[in-house]
Amino acid sequence: MTRIKCCGMTRVEDALLAAQLGADAIGVVLTSRSRRHVSVAQAAKIVRAMPPFIGTVALLMNDDESLVRDVIEIVQPALLQFHGAETDAWCAQFGRPFIKAIAMGEGASALTQLGNFPNAKGLLLDSHGLGEAGGSGKVFDWLLMPTSTTQPLILAGGLHAGNVGAAIQRARPWAVDVASGVESEPGIKNARKLADFIQAVRAADRA
Repeated sequence: MTRIKCCGMTRVEDALLAAQLGADAIGVVLTSRSRRHVSVAQAAKIVRAMPPFIGTVALLMNDDESLVRDVIEIVQPALLQFHGAETDAWCAQFGRPFIKAIAMGEGASALTQLGNFPNAKGLLLDSHGLGEAGGSGKVFDWLLMPTSTTQPLILAGGLHAGNVGAAIQRARPWAVDVASGVESEPGIKNARKLADFIQAVRAADRA
């Protein structure tokens, strides 16, 4: 079964709706580089509101170590997600499970990065370029997704209800990550788009 992460949550009600509709995890963005940025206090409020068995992920990008430690202490997410130029050792120093994003906007050359993060619990392949934040609404060539890796692969970038089924069939990811594809505007989720996306993932799994 393909896992579903709904990222860029800025409101408690949107995160709760995603969980109720069947999402496996929600993400909050702490880096100020993103249009979906929330404060540490708001992120903690969203994470505390989640029901049991829903994963919580805090996204950071080239942020100060002090912010990461504040997020760990105050937000208490289940996972950290790093989107920048962080090294494996830098991400691992906090002693918390983490996901590392790979900038697939660079094309096939980005695949050389896959072996650089042995401590990551999973690798998130997103369509952004080096130094860019995610959530662009753009896709990359799904056929670049490796078919065999030692770590779970998460597919992100430009996914929505209309294309996620094809993405799953072609890329066979362990999980999919959506933000802009289920929004009315950056950070504000759309109930119909959320429901349609989750239904489309489950339909692809059944197929």
